[in-house]
Amino acid sequence: MKTLDQFAITGRSALVTGAASGIGLCYAEAMAEAGAKVTLTDIDAAGLEREAARLTTEGFTVRTAVLDVTDRAGCDAVFDAHAAAFGGLDICFANAGLGEGPGFVAPDGSRVADGQIDTYDPALWDRGIAINLTGSYNTMRSAARLMKAGGAGGSIIATASNAGMILEPIVPMPYHPAKAGVLHMVRALALELARFRIRVNAIAPGPFVTNIGDGWAKKDPAVKAAFDATIPLGAMAETHQMKPLALYLASDASSFMTGSTLLIDGGVALGPPK
Repeated sequence: MKTLDQFAITGRSALVTGAASGIGLCYAEAMAEAGAKVTLTDIDAAGLEREAARLTTEGFTVRTAVLDVTDRAGCDAVFDAHAAAFGGLDICFANAGLGEGPGFVAPDGSRVADGQIDTYDPALWDRGIAINLTGSYNTMRSAARLMKAGGAGGSIIATASNAGMILEPIVPMPYHPAKAGVLHMVRALALELARFRIRVNAIAPGPFVTNIGDGWAKKDPAVKAAFDATIPLGAMAETHQMKPLALYLASDASSFMTGSTLLIDGGVALGPPK
């Protein structure tokens, strides 16, 4: 098989959670641009409608479903509807997540009064774990069920974070353990599902310009510039830089890869620029 042929996903179907904006939308675009039929899901109904209309106008085959990934029965229903519409499920991006609340250090290096373990709002802890960890479990559970029933294997890709591997003090309290849990869950599921030819891998993004954290990188150029200076490659990434990696993991180009985590963080995990 020729090298580029291994990246072909034309005719396959993909479901992406958290796809109304940011990295999830980038995944959905990458799948559609490569010829897949795509279901975009999110809690943001207006965002889904807007992006699906744009992608449809551009000639891609997409559908949408409003989904809260903490709703386990809702996940099953949305996945079943996807399979009914597109004849099964080949690719799933368990992407939905949020970074709500403060870390214990602000981007400027100052301490954050309500970001400490004894001051952080417990309700935000519960919500962060529910969406980032349990929501990923619910999504991958529904995907595995369909892929096992289909019998043709598939690819599940979870969005983790470099914050699941290193400490990022500006990141909210529950984000670190939730994303570390996603990474370990990916390894466990990869081993469990390998006999069904279902591959499970993770992407661990570092600093991308998205709406996460209330979109601080978009709202305050001075804060973004200060953060850019801490990145060895010089700047936060734009979401389109994720597309080639997403296609690689979704396609047969990564057919001998499972249980892996691919870090894409501009060198942040290496330490500050030298």
